[in-house]
Amino acid sequence: MTTPVAASTPSAVLDRASLVLDAFEGPGRLTLAQIVRRTGLPRSSAHRMLERLVHLRWLRRQGHDYELGMRLVELGSLAVHQDRLHRAAIPYLHDLHRATGHVVHLAILDGADVVYLEKIGGRTAAAIPTRVGGRYPAHCTGVGKAILGFSAERPLVTSGAAALSRKTRYSISTSAQLSSDLAKVRADGIAYERGEALPGFGCVAAPIGNFGEVVAAVSLCGPLQQMQLDHRLAAPVRMAAVGIWNNIEGAIRVQPTMQRESRPLLGTSPPTRLRDAGTAPTQNLHSA
Repeated sequence: MTTPVAASTPSAVLDRASLVLDAFEGPGRLTLAQIVRRTGLPRSSAHRMLERLVHLRWLRRQGHDYELGMRLVELGSLAVHQDRLHRAAIPYLHDLHRATGHVVHLAILDGADVVYLEKIGGRTAAAIPTRVGGRYPAHCTGVGKAILGFSAERPLVTSGAAALSRKTRYSISTSAQLSSDLAKVRADGIAYERGEALPGFGCVAAPIGNFGEVVAAVSLCGPLQQMQLDHRLAAPVRMAAVGIWNNIEGAIRVQPTMQRESRPLLGTSPPTRLRDAGTAPTQNLHSA
């Protein structure tokens, strides 16, 4: 005879806590009634869980509304800044922003979405609705297509013309279109996105890692009228990706093939670290 698992066992408690916290994905506060609808938990159980999470500082209560608490902010920040990939990438991301003036993203793939680990930019950054920890459909973004193109397995690519969600009228809408686009990414080593995620904005992205070993992607984003979606931006993005790949602590990597020479960006030479990443990957690497 199998004994049913009691609702008070640690696994059930953790499952319910996770369900409650997942309800807060997206901006804004939630009421108890909204949380009950999103989680399907009984009202009394949801209320007890909410009050316990408030006590632990995982949530914060404002009147009758709840929002994510400072403890989650603290833990999330620690998780990002302790991450080996983030530490290896951050100096190259700052170099890339200084060299181009465009918004720089670092992202990884999680299921069908990309999750942003870093965002660096000036005034333009506010116009791009991405954030650290935020998600976006991978097939609509440059970073997503860069990762998918260099992944051995591509779950979003199926036979036929399976439909994909769209963010704008320019978004890739079928698996067949995505497969064709990813073939170009593999051939060129670079991914472009033109108004597919946000109207009027574009991105150029490069995978971090070799084919079948890709761990993330780096991109430049900005208004389409200010973006040169060709080798002038592709070259420094590739250099940054190679630099990050070689700078991941304790890893022995083989440098991806890339152009040895590129035209100076915006009338100047790329920063030293980006030049080193493209021409001498074993020398003068920045310690993360």
